[in-house]
Amino acid sequence: MLRVDINSDLGESFGCYRIGNDGEILKYVTSANIACGFHAGDPLVMERTVKMAMENGAAVGAHPGFPDLLGFGRREAG
Repeated sequence: MLRVDINSDLGESFGCYRIGNDGEILKYVTSANIACGFHAGDPLVMERTVKMAMENGAAVGAHPGFPDLLGFGRREAG
């Protein structure tokens, strides 16, 4: 049987700022890249998103980035 992985970058909320609807998206994807590296997400958002992915049977990967909130992790500090 042919299988296709449906993937999404998730866990991009930060503190009191809610970005996206991870809980709803996780109903439809088979894997999720969780934002880490403090370009998006924070430790609580990361933990919550991984738990939701596990509850929905989605595989989990990392979406790393530089610690660059304004540039969404694309700029190296320094």
